[in-house]
Amino acid sequence: MTASARGTLVIAAHGTRSAAGEETLARLAAVVRGLRPGRRVELAYLEISKPLLADVLPWLPGPVTVVPLLLAGGYHVHIDLPDVVARARPDAAVARPLGPDPLLTHALARRLARAGLRPADAVILGAAGSSDPAALADVRAAARLLAVRLSRPVTAAFATGGEPTVGEALARMRHGPAPRVALASYLLAPGFFHDRLSSAGADLVTEPIGADLDLAALVWARHDQAAGSSRSPLMISSAPASLEGPASAPTNIS
Repeated sequence: MTASARGTLVIAAHGTRSAAGEETLARLAAVVRGLRPGRRVELAYLEISKPLLADVLPWLPGPVTVVPLLLAGGYHVHIDLPDVVARARPDAAVARPLGPDPLLTHALARRLARAGLRPADAVILGAAGSSDPAALADVRAAARLLAVRLSRPVTAAFATGGEPTVGEALARMRHGPAPRVALASYLLAPGFFHDRLSSAGADLVTEPIGADLDLAALVWARHDQAAGSSRSPLMISSAPASLEGPASAPTNIS
């Protein structure tokens, strides 16, 4: 069966003015392709970056499944993206946002370990924020999953559009018993919001989730759910060996 006969996966990102952010998302798209060789995978953007989703969708062979590269619900998930799809490709299936999900938890825990997380550190999960209460709830649910994984409390905080702000959460934890505060970046790529997290004053800040195997596996999981496929979302054996270790690899955070 040809790639076009099996349809097209479109991963739809918001868009960024950061060249590093665009490069990171392009690497993520490459990891997604590596998990299922021969499948057609396209990266497109809702705004700012090119190519735009509205320009890409009409020309793709069907069936088409669009997976939002968005970690929580909100305007782009519930209004912007469906509107673009309805106008440009009404027959396309649209998946739900990526988070919260245990695969993201694994990726976050690995980044914290790499950044030097210690057992006594306090942890903040830093997200962009939203005016949508449901989106903020998604981030808080992701913080609860990470708290279970790390066996310690994790506070969800926001760069903008939510409470507590990252600054407020940091100030509160500075008055607590923890010797250091670690900030886990709940973002997909470098850019404006990660710069805000990096300059907030935490003792350590992780890199964005980026081109991670767990994240790529999650993209396929969302694709399969939306497309009604019974194929396992965690088929990563064909991924190049040079990519970050297997999605099931254990993480030592101590």
